[in-house]
Amino acid sequence: MRILVTNDDGIHAPGLRVMERIARQLSDDVWVIAPEHEQSGAAHSLTLTVPLRIRKIRARRFAVAGTPTDCVMLAVNTIIAGAKPDLILSGVNRGGNLGEDVTYSGTVAAAMEGAILNIPAIAMSQLFQHQHPVKWATALHFGPTVVRKLIKAGWPDDVLINVNFPDAPAAVVNGIVVAEQGRRNVSDIKIENRVDARGVPYYWIGFRRQVGAPKRHSDLDAIRGGNIVVTPLKLEFTHAATLKRLKTALS
Repeated sequence: MRILVTNDDGIHAPGLRVMERIARQLSDDVWVIAPEHEQSGAAHSLTLTVPLRIRKIRARRFAVAGTPTDCVMLAVNTIIAGAKPDLILSGVNRGGNLGEDVTYSGTVAAAMEGAILNIPAIAMSQLFQHQHPVKWATALHFGPTVVRKLIKAGWPDDVLINVNFPDAPAAVVNGIVVAEQGRRNVSDIKIENRVDARGVPYYWIGFRRQVGAPKRHSDLDAIRGGNIVVTPLKLEFTHAATLKRLKTALS
């Protein structure tokens, strides 16, 4: 099995090393192709207005001066010689990708690009609390087992898999829960207005998110219970009920 490993935290991210170790427990044909710099929040963006540069670090390891989506596109169409990957593993992201996070996440977007290219793809993220060490050992311990179970079960071509590991030591993880995508009921956007050393204003965007009371059986609910959460996400965004109603209203 040929595995492509990528991420959105960049080629030097500790989570990428964790994902590579997970991949090497599954195959000896592993390619690592990741952004040169951190691309958190890049979502499913493409680089269209500037040239993309590829830096070869060593055999089967490359850094791309672009987004996670760029990395997957270049990997499949340009960098990897011979057959395309059989599996794409994106992550392990530093921080969770739950609820509406998936719309911003470059980690999830890399897996999404894999699904568009008809390659099975899994995004993985490790939750943590700020000011506390990231429990990478949890993702490393369970990652290979989760991937093997998913491969055995299979999923449609137009679906990608989103996996989140709880902020807990491996020994106290309760289990694996398959859950639907949830949604936070509180999400405060923080925009700081600052001035640089030359007196020019600039802005820094951040989030202060609170889950509140998540919907039962959602990813946000399951992760609170100390579970590994697996959520299948589909490429098709059409809302069937509204489609039917609008056809009647606008015809």
